[in-house]
Amino acid sequence: MSGQEERDIHFARLFGLTAVIRSGLLVRQTPLPSSGSSNTQVSSVESYEEVLKKLIEIGEAKSWLRESAWWTVGLAIDAVQESSVPWKVKALDTTVDYLFSKEKESFWSPEKVAMTLKLQPLLPNHDWDSTLAPVFKGPNILSVGNLSSLGRVLKESALNEEEASNPGSGSWKPQIHFVWDMLFDRLLPASDSKQPSQAGSFGEFFRIVVDESLFSSTSSAERKYWGFQVFKKALTGVSTDQLPMLFTKNLMRSWINHLSKSDRYLHKISLDVAKHIQSFVQENPTLGLPLILQLTGINGSQEFDKLTRTKTVESILSVMDSEGIKNYILSLLDQVNSKDADEDVTVLNSRRTWIADQFAALIRNGSVPKSDEWIQVVLDWYAVNGLYSIRKKSGSSSIHALRALPSPPFTEQFQAHCRTRLLSSLADLTSQTTVVKKGDKTHKGTAVATDGEFWISKVLTTLARLDKDTKHVSPLVPVDEETQALLDRVKKIHEKLGKVSAEKKDVARGFELVISSLVLQCRCGEEGSVENLEACVGAASRMFASKKSSKKKSQQNALPADDESEPIDILVDLLIGYLEHASAYTRSVANEAFSHVTGAVQESTIDLILTQLERRGPAELVEAQSEEMDASSEEEDESSSEASDDDEDLSEECDGEDAQEVRKKLGDLLKAGGMDNVEGDESDEESEELMDDEQMMAIDAHLAEIFQSRKDEQRSKKGVDAQREATHFKNRVLDLVDTFSGMDERQLSDKTKGILKNRLAKSKDVPTNAARDEVETVLREVHQRVRKVHSADNLSVLSQSSLYLSRILVQLNEDDGDFVRRFPVLGSKFRDPVLAASSNAVNSYRRCQALQLLGVISGQHNKDDQAITSLFQKSLQKTVLDLANGAVEDQSTLSASQLKDLLKAVLLCIRQVQKSNSPPRKGGIWDPPAWNALYVKLAACDRFKSSLPLLNMCRQVESVASQLKPASRDGDRGKRKADEVVDVTDPSKKSGRKKAKES
Repeated sequence: MSGQEERDIHFARLFGLTAVIRSGLLVRQTPLPSSGSSNTQVSSVESYEEVLKKLIEIGEAKSWLRESAWWTVGLAIDAVQESSVPWKVKALDTTVDYLFSKEKESFWSPEKVAMTLKLQPLLPNHDWDSTLAPVFKGPNILSVGNLSSLGRVLKESALNEEEASNPGSGSWKPQIHFVWDMLFDRLLPASDSKQPSQAGSFGEFFRIVVDESLFSSTSSAERKYWGFQVFKKALTGVSTDQLPMLFTKNLMRSWINHLSKSDRYLHKISLDVAKHIQSFVQENPTLGLPLILQLTGINGSQEFDKLTRTKTVESILSVMDSEGIKNYILSLLDQVNSKDADEDVTVLNSRRTWIADQFAALIRNGSVPKSDEWIQVVLDWYAVNGLYSIRKKSGSSSIHALRALPSPPFTEQFQAHCRTRLLSSLADLTSQTTVVKKGDKTHKGTAVATDGEFWISKVLTTLARLDKDTKHVSPLVPVDEETQALLDRVKKIHEKLGKVSAEKKDVARGFELVISSLVLQCRCGEEGSVENLEACVGAASRMFASKKSSKKKSQQNALPADDESEPIDILVDLLIGYLEHASAYTRSVANEAFSHVTGAVQESTIDLILTQLERRGPAELVEAQSEEMDASSEEEDESSSEASDDDEDLSEECDGEDAQEVRKKLGDLLKAGGMDNVEGDESDEESEELMDDEQMMAIDAHLAEIFQSRKDEQRSKKGVDAQREATHFKNRVLDLVDTFSGMDERQLSDKTKGILKNRLAKSKDVPTNAARDEVETVLREVHQRVRKVHSADNLSVLSQSSLYLSRILVQLNEDDGDFVRRFPVLGSKFRDPVLAASSNAVNSYRRCQALQLLGVISGQHNKDDQAITSLFQKSLQKTVLDLANGAVEDQSTLSASQLKDLLKAVLLCIRQVQKSNSPPRKGGIWDPPAWNALYVKLAACDRFKSSLPLLNMCRQVESVASQLKPASRDGDRGKRKADEVVDVTDPSKKSGRKKAKES
């Protein structure tokens, strides 16, 4: 018997026995009514025993069939237990005797564990102590003392003693054993489960059986693969209290390790676990916080997403509701202070920095649900710890950061980090859109909370409260009297801005945002913020001055200064300064504030913005930077003369590599001059004695060249950096231009097209005092763009623009180009130039376009039209015939449609000659045989013989050309003969004329 036949027999027996059990024949209590079998008796314990023996034999014959065979044994046990056969107890006892025989009492497999879990509730009076011995102690295999043995049994699943030493044997399979379902049903019973409650701790079970067994350091990749599947199965059944028990040490280490790199052996299953967790949280959002605490907890990593290169934590946060995010923030705040007196200070500071970064990440992530409550908690925490020192905690304070005293106190570096994170978080909030609720109405706003107040203003409100609470906090840097006086002016300005009229409300909001941002910069110690704040306050006072005060000022200053800038210009200049020294905070404030004040922008403001976009060379940029650096260095020299020496020493240290290179060049130069014996430790006097005046003069030019080359290198490097910074700055300034336009590029383009096509092109009036040179320059530019444009829509816009400019030239009595459809009177002047230009075309397509334009010209008849000369007719005929014959001979790629348009242009020209009363109108110019020859070629050409419109058009040209007669000396006779010209294009007219002649 071959191996395949043997396998087929085993499978057939297994399927047959399973069918007998599931059909109920195993526990039938009545004879079969009719059957082909000779045995129609009711079932008995003997038949049950026979089925049981056969199943055990199948499992022992092939190890890879053991799980399926014993699972079928479980079906038989369930069938007996659910039936009412009189031999039920005896059958169960027989099952125990067969499965737990003395010959194999020391051999345990997962199948045996599964049958134990199934039979123990059915036979509670059985002596399980002796049955489970010696592998397990006591009847409860889930007790803590038996978990180690249980772990070893489950780890060697589907392996016998001989295969245990070879975990990579062929008997391994990726699916976990069915015993795990029975274990979790026992350890994690559902509320409606009928499973008996058995003593056993799920936490201890998972730690010993899963973490320390399947995920042990010596465990194979196959066993860890099972472990990840067990984890996924357990995750769906645990409660919130039991969830932390799953994220054990070895499991998290293996998971992070294999998830971090795609070339790891278990990366795919690790990634599947991460996705399973994300989908699990989507179904149970309330479990998001416990999961995040475990992923970033003691067994996980604070940088879990960064280490694993996934967005697991981020995706969980996005699924949670705002209440869950708030609880997560409070849990992080509980970790700020040290819980252990022996904890390393470095570790504590690192955790505090990570917590501050987590708060900023929550605000930055647009998918995380936002609420004013938890955002205010974060901003208050940044403000308190970045700008103040907590003296005494206040447990009842509405500012959550005051409810705990830092232990140990925060370092200066961490306080600076909090200030940085405060500004960056406000930058993110300034760029985010929020739904503002006012009564029953809602609208979307940027940089504001749900009540419509700027987030920066809310922070300033918190700072005002903290300034008054001297009992609990003290500022890190007290505010001086001058700055305090300026802040008092700011309060008055804020009151004035809140009372402006509705039409100026938006502009006032822009000023309010800039002033608030400058106040916060002053409190954070930003350089130059006080001067900028003073200028902005002055501009706001002038911008929103009351009528009474403005009258008094006008009386006091009857002649105002011409160089005094407009208030809006001062504000925009401050915003440009924000962009020049751009941080995320200043850039977001500048863009948002400018969007509010665009209604007050004047021409001088636009000039100020566009000035920033002017191109300057690298040399100019370096020179400007050098002037700024020289000015600052002069101030520093005046303040401290001793600092210059230290700066020189520092610059020498910083330029170590450059200095070594220069020193090497000098050494080579001295050696070339015969100074190779000079040692580095000789004194200056000795060195000078070795060099005379002639030698010094000889190397002087070389020394100048060396230092000049180094200076040029530094200047070149500065020029590149300066040009790069200037480019970035211009990009940021362009954001203001984009904001001012109030639309994106596509909208701006569409609007421009609409103006050109619908207003200018359709306007009946044109300027009468336009400068001819300017119009011609613009018209040439339009035609240059037409040559390069590819879009049909853009081509239409340029065409309409050209028409409008041509109308202006006509109005100015200019005879330059125009389009013949709109201006037929000028069409005849284009015949010869266009025909001459067609012979100079770069390709056949352009040549065809020129000839088609001739067709348009010929179709526009006017009484003042110039006569069509004989030379033009001959040249047109020759050009079209050459082009058409070339297409037939594959010398050009013209299509049938294009050839038809060319022949149509010829036909229109001939008819124009017929209608004209002026010479030349004589025969002999057009050559009908040539057109007939062309027709024959077209009909024989494979490319064109199927195009009936083209062939018909060629016939019409031949027919009309043959009907042209020489002009008679008798005008009346010539006129009559002209009336007799046959128009083959209209047969009805032909017959009508014949009848009229006969009558």
